[in-house]
Amino acid sequence: MTSEFISPRQTLSQWLGIETLFGKIVNLSIITLVSISSAIFVIQTYDLPPNIHQVLALANTCILIIFIFEYLLRLWCAEQKLEYFLSPYSLIDLFIFIPFILGLFSIHIGFSENLIWFRIFHLLRYLRAKTFLGIIDSEDNLIVTRIFFTLFSIIFVYSGLIYQIEHAINPQAFRHFFDALYFCIVTMTTVGFGDITPLSEAGRWITLAMILTGVTLIPWQVGDLVKHFVQDAQKVRVECQDCGLLLHDPDAKFCKHCGSSLVQFTNHIKSGFRKRT
Repeated sequence: MTSEFISPRQTLSQWLGIETLFGKIVNLSIITLVSISSAIFVIQTYDLPPNIHQVLALANTCILIIFIFEYLLRLWCAEQKLEYFLSPYSLIDLFIFIPFILGLFSIHIGFSENLIWFRIFHLLRYLRAKTFLGIIDSEDNLIVTRIFFTLFSIIFVYSGLIYQIEHAINPQAFRHFFDALYFCIVTMTTVGFGDITPLSEAGRWITLAMILTGVTLIPWQVGDLVKHFVQDAQKVRVECQDCGLLLHDPDAKFCKHCGSSLVQFTNHIKSGFRKRT
């Protein structure tokens, strides 16, 4: 009996996935580093002693180097390298890494040299799976979490962009991240108090993008959330004996999560649905 040979690249690919315990630990560590780097960006927008700024900048650089190493490992493990290279998450990484690498050679291209916080979009990758690292298993909870986090990511990224664009030329209005966050929420909800306005052309283009997002994407996401709650209200609460999924359609014969038969609970489902209606 011969055992199947597993190449080092396949082994590493498993470690970078979320199917194994080690993979979950690795990806949870990446999520933690993304959160820390985003928090560092926010903290750095406030007035702090120079030594604190230096420590935060060093921590940010170390995290960015870890991200570059992780990206190279994922690219090496990918079976379709060109497809991975052109994927949205890869392009986000390149958008972050290239300015940093150019900066090492004293080639500066402006505000975009510090965009490590842009990697917060990577967290959406974990929410597209059937389970969030084994922490959130329910499909319903995943959908709600995905919608809320999408809205949070959009607001956070817009706030970061408008701050980095406007702070250098308009420091009185965009003093720190909270001012940018306030401007972003007021703009995207089309309230428009007018107490903070961008001065640069790039800032105005970002503001236009905020408004368009506020009147299109956000209502769409909120609509999906409301539709999800309405659909949940029409379901019945019967626990699957195999995977533990609680909510099922009234006419369900099989669990939509694991495929187990629900025939033995048909009477419970129908009676439960009649009670709710």
